[in-house]
Amino acid sequence: MSYSRPTDSPGDRSAGPPSRAVHARRAELLDRLCDLFLAEGFAHFTLDELAARMHCSKSTLYTLARSKEQLAVRVVGHFFKRATANIERRVSGVTDVRSIMRVYLKAAAAELAPAGRRFIADMADNPATRACYEANATAAADRVRALVHEGVRAGVFREVDAALVGEMVGLTISAIQRGEITERTGLSDAAAFEALSEFLVGGLAAPEEELEAADAHRAEEP
Repeated sequence: MSYSRPTDSPGDRSAGPPSRAVHARRAELLDRLCDLFLAEGFAHFTLDELAARMHCSKSTLYTLARSKEQLAVRVVGHFFKRATANIERRVSGVTDVRSIMRVYLKAAAAELAPAGRRFIADMADNPATRACYEANATAAADRVRALVHEGVRAGVFREVDAALVGEMVGLTISAIQRGEITERTGLSDAAAFEALSEFLVGGLAAPEEELEAADAHRAEEP
């Protein structure tokens, strides 16, 4: 997953670097805004309404961004940054590339699960947030492409065009995020990611004899 660079707040440049406590308060506010946006979308909110829902002043919101448009970009960027960190924590202790592929896609499904259709639609309708959204799908495709290359080198995946696989995965992830897979198949997002994971790992698996040879080679390595 990828994310866009957060917008500087109006006081960032003139008042010097914010303190650790200020950073913590802003992060907590971003988390709360993120949860609200995921559940209810964001296009219909005014800054006054957001301030009321967050139990803060509009001036507090202005410390995050200069406008509602920039605030939406910042919160969407925060969502993807948070999701990326959570996914990387999930895969950090996994070493087998086949398991990494499964864990990565399942973790992506878990992070996207709270995202309601209104949030997805609002994100897609706004050019600035859509750019962040598309960058996320591209980053996911790049990650899968790298995993395919790694699996081929390790001998656990058969020889395939990794670039093509990555593009196919990126398109599928985008379709899942837009709700198109649910509309066409009835699968939930989580179930769609699970099916994609099984399809990829099963479809890419090398023949049994090659897998045995690869496992034996790894066992011989110091």
